[in-house]
Amino acid sequence: MDPIPVIDLFAGPGGMSEGFSSLRDENGEPVFRSIMSIEMERTAHATLRLRAFARRLMDADGRLPQDYIDYLGTPSSENLERLKDSHPEEWAAAEAEAIQGTLKEGDDEFVEMAKKRLQGYDGPLVLIGGPPCQAYSLVGRARRTHDKDRLEKDVKQTLYKCYLRFIEVLRPTAFVMENVKGLLSARNYGEGVFGHIRADMEALGYELHSMVVKDPERPHDFIVRADEFGVPQARHRVILFGTRSGCGQGAPGVMTPRPVITVDQVLGEMPRIRSGFSSRVHDKLDWKEYVRKAAEKLMLTPEGSALGPSLEPVMEGKHLPSAQHADGIGAEDRNPLSDWYRGHLAGSGVLPEHVARNHMDSDLDRYLFCAAYAQEHKTCAKLYDFPKYLLPNHKNAEGAVEGKEVVFADRFHVQLSDQPSTTVTSHISKDGHYFIHPDPSQCRSLTVREAARLQTFPDDYFFMGNRTDQYRQVGNAVPPLLAQQMAQVVADWIDEPSVGYYR
Repeated sequence: MDPIPVIDLFAGPGGMSEGFSSLRDENGEPVFRSIMSIEMERTAHATLRLRAFARRLMDADGRLPQDYIDYLGTPSSENLERLKDSHPEEWAAAEAEAIQGTLKEGDDEFVEMAKKRLQGYDGPLVLIGGPPCQAYSLVGRARRTHDKDRLEKDVKQTLYKCYLRFIEVLRPTAFVMENVKGLLSARNYGEGVFGHIRADMEALGYELHSMVVKDPERPHDFIVRADEFGVPQARHRVILFGTRSGCGQGAPGVMTPRPVITVDQVLGEMPRIRSGFSSRVHDKLDWKEYVRKAAEKLMLTPEGSALGPSLEPVMEGKHLPSAQHADGIGAEDRNPLSDWYRGHLAGSGVLPEHVARNHMDSDLDRYLFCAAYAQEHKTCAKLYDFPKYLLPNHKNAEGAVEGKEVVFADRFHVQLSDQPSTTVTSHISKDGHYFIHPDPSQCRSLTVREAARLQTFPDDYFFMGNRTDQYRQVGNAVPPLLAQQMAQVVADWIDEPSVGYYR
């Protein structure tokens, strides 16, 4: 049977599409195939298109061709042009699939485009994606409490109506819609947004199901906790699984819980690299000497003296990394997700986008303290725990000196080795303070590739744009491995046998 067509709205860099596209049948053929994905932001669209290209290449030959792997090892516009010239049909197909465009309420341009692509087709169809969620997010709403009208008129809060229009016109067999937890408590003109959405879907002849609770009774039954399903990240999102009345195999099933996977399991064997200085030109010797002296200074404080086992190797200069980026992965790491991450890159040694950021000198001192503290205490330091000389120079930290309550006392946060990470968000693009690497000797924030691994993107998934763009895309995405498990629930309901990474 031909793959079931999928349309992805508000696609971002393509995490949900990747999950659905990666699901296979018992013969290794794709169960789903993306026929159209729409994204507004330029660099996220470029990533979406490149991945569509990669999938076409893999489908044609069962593997990534060597020239694509070479591009991942040495990405440049010239090498990409050569790659496109070598595979013109696959590139043309990717350009047709991945569309840069803005969905607008009342504008049916893309709905009509989708209808044309589906002309003559009467089989199952799946709609996926998540309308932009900033208006619903709890942090975003906290910022807007002084501006109720802005929240109620926020165009992003009405973009779900574009999603609704696709459902109304295309009548998909099923849809999967992702959003932040704030959706459940958001209110619009005094009424709950979640209740509105549910009523709208039911009016169109769709039933809403949870991916994790068979008979959901409360809005919170629709929250999917990614860390309970083999994703090394405590990402909690609302997932609405809609099914058209009269279709499918009765009531859908739910996802199967998986063992917890930790930060150390997926990042611990990656090549060790160092940070750098944002304020000046430097070399590896300059960096090593600075970090070594920072450890010595820290050990002279009451707060630092308790961190000796973690700081002493740094003071002695043992095993401090020399390079700020990894030329390759070296020995292939083995962890519960190795085959998922390495896949088509296994044995190649290629590891794209594993490059450390530069940081302010003072932040290197803070990262060193935070990582050592986390290693010794198995928890993250709050500003109250900092030596005074490490407190940042802003009003938020003033209370810590006097022992008063401090807002955002955990603004410097280590991703603890023995747990799933905290939620990877687009804020990682602004600074690394909340995404500090757990190894004190590396003294840095997470790289794009490390953040992508926590989001379960395969290592051959390349993010376009500058580094800020890449971080933002990673933080806004749906974890592909989680999306694949959602795809299995959908496939089972449609009565399509499937085999995923977790079987």
